[in-house]
Amino acid sequence: MATSSSSPEKENTERSLFALLRDLPGLLMDLVRAEFEQLKREMARKLKSLGIGAILVVIALVLLSFLTFTLLLAGIFALALVMPPWAAALTVSGLLLLVILILVGAAAVQFKKGSPPLPTETFDSVVKDAHAVKGDDDYGF
Repeated sequence: MATSSSSPEKENTERSLFALLRDLPGLLMDLVRAEFEQLKREMARKLKSLGIGAILVVIALVLLSFLTFTLLLAGIFALALVMPPWAAALTVSGLLLLVILILVGAAAVQFKKGSPPLPTETFDSVVKDAHAVKGDDDYGF
């Protein structure tokens, strides 16, 4: 009789283990899907920052061409010794230079946000998940 009373407990333990083993592939697939979604979100965020930075650099380069033409105009007016026109042209050039510097600074911030363009957060999360599966880390269990 002692064997029959210990047998149902053993069957419940084995059944629970088999149920867990049966659920393991589904859990791993859910984990892989979640990591892939995180990868997509992170890459989209970083590529957006890089795109904004590139647009700001293009705008700065366009303004740099305006600056060049304005400085040429200032030189022409300076050679003609007409003070008000070239002084005005130098003032406009100074303002354009200020705008260019602000845009380049904003572009640098955007590039810094998006670099490195690798999914480092996702890689770190995958490493943590791998450690958790191996049982290396203590997650408060």
